[in-house]
Amino acid sequence: MKNLKIILLLLLVAISYDIQAQELDVNLQLRPRFEYRNGYKTLIPEGTEATSQISQRSRLNFNYKQDQLTVKLTFQNVRTWGDVPTTATADKNGVAVFEAWAKYDISEKWSARAGRQVLSYDNQRIMGEIDWLQQGQSHDALMVSFHPKNHQLDMGFAYNSDAENTFQTPYTVANYKAMQYAWYHTNADKLGVSLLFLNTGYEYANLTKKLLVDYKQTFGTYLTYKNNKIDGNLSFYGQTGKSADKQVSAWDGAVNLAYSITESFKAGIGYEYLSGKDMNDKSTVIKSFNPIFGTNHAFNGYMDYFYVGGGHQNSVGLQDANLKFTYNVKKWQFALMPHVFLSAADVVVADKKMDSYLGTEVDFTAGFNFKKDITLTGGYSQMFGTTTLEVLKAPGYAGHTNNWAWLMISVNPRIFTWKK
Repeated sequence: MKNLKIILLLLLVAISYDIQAQELDVNLQLRPRFEYRNGYKTLIPEGTEATSQISQRSRLNFNYKQDQLTVKLTFQNVRTWGDVPTTATADKNGVAVFEAWAKYDISEKWSARAGRQVLSYDNQRIMGEIDWLQQGQSHDALMVSFHPKNHQLDMGFAYNSDAENTFQTPYTVANYKAMQYAWYHTNADKLGVSLLFLNTGYEYANLTKKLLVDYKQTFGTYLTYKNNKIDGNLSFYGQTGKSADKQVSAWDGAVNLAYSITESFKAGIGYEYLSGKDMNDKSTVIKSFNPIFGTNHAFNGYMDYFYVGGGHQNSVGLQDANLKFTYNVKKWQFALMPHVFLSAADVVVADKKMDSYLGTEVDFTAGFNFKKDITLTGGYSQMFGTTTLEVLKAPGYAGHTNNWAWLMISVNPRIFTWKK
């Protein structure tokens, strides 16, 4: 808190000087969320009771602009209500920096941004903010952008260490050691086209305990189409390279189509295939697709049974056939999304191949714009699992009522605006 006061004081002193074309915007976000978990992320084991808790994100955002320079600084605290006593002298998680970057517009077509920042592209399947997580996701990176009319090319670079070391030491943070990417986007009438190349290097120690970095490449395209009634998207990504001295060969493909029946009601259908590896496959090749930095909560059901937090990675993959119905009226938004899940590769138990059907999940969400800067959202989800899903989520029990409910309030006031 002392450091925060010093930063606020420095900002107020800085804007008092006679420098032209300055803007400062300060806004706040408070986001408490209640959750009832009775089979969330995994089938609940027999004899296990449900749990409930309230988490909260508190963010303070500073956005400053001076001529060609733009700076953003975001502080946040993430907590579970009650994780420290009422008389605590310090928070469990403290105050962290979520974003801290500076961007300079070199010209009308070129800009560069360096620091802790969000890297989010397209539908966030491969690179996203993961805003559902109270802590979100941001990277320490340098990003250079070339953006002539109707084109954009972003190139990013990152290199990580866990301290200012004087000689080589293992990188022990659960993160990549190095990363490079290029993302290109253009529009042609009603069609949007994106291309992505992502190179991620993870450090590991070989048998002689020598520290090495293996690089995995993720590459592909994301296409969108939209007119007055129809909108859809098509994506395909491949993965190759190496990970911990193992060859990688995986892919992901998805298609989604929606039709606006009325101005308020829209119906959609979608399908995604994420490659996996047969459980009786003895090869060392990694055949299971990994969405890397994707906002996985937005895909494959809101109960987060697949890919969220590393779950289901290096497994049998997934097929997700889904429908989506949305209805918006005045200040209300409703959505109903059933999913049918199947494994992409064989689930094998005692040399017996099991049915690929994993289960059906039904998600319902509702949102209400209570007032300016105040939004109320909530949802209910239920998983109807199978014995095949029990194999993947052992010791979970599919016969239990596996469900999840949540309610969240988001308060986002602008507390200070200054322009000169």
